[in-house]
Amino acid sequence: MRRTVYRYVFVEEVSLSEVQDSLLLAVAAAEGLHGAARMKLEAGYLFDEAKRTCVVDTSTPVGEAVARIFTGFLSREFGERSFTA
Repeated sequence: MRRTVYRYVFVEEVSLSEVQDSLLLAVAAAEGLHGAARMKLEAGYLFDEAKRTCVVDTSTPVGEAVARIFTGFLSREFGERSFTA
């Protein structure tokens, strides 16, 4: 069975404003790949600052692209031990 949601949890040392910036960059990159209309129709994500989490719906190719790009950005910027997915 294919996983349809990724839930990222961030350690305390990670700046959440920088994580949000990375998410917005990932969304912009996915929009460049798939177009604005598909982003509006097929991309779903939620950032919860209080819980230090971000959820990305990967049930569509667009959402999967967002998650892959976001994970890459997070790994490079903060390191692989700074979050779980």
